[in-house]
Amino acid sequence: MSEYRCDRCGNEVNPARYEIGYTTCKPCGEKRARAVKHTVLPLHKSNYMVPANREEIMGFNNKGGFYR
Repeated sequence: MSEYRCDRCGNEVNPARYEIGYTTCKPCGEKRARAVKHTVLPLHKSNYMVPANREEIMGFNNKGGFYR
């Protein structure tokens, strides 16, 4: 029996997975990962930006007109 148990459901966790820092089993880790959503916006002729709040997204594409 493994000494490594999932923090959420108590199922057995692969020892190699636990050693690199994952304390959840694969199904619980998948559920946790799918709960987080990220938005990435492309900047004109530049790199990408991760907005901090919803107000930064409004009017982001100023090529179509000024939004307020």
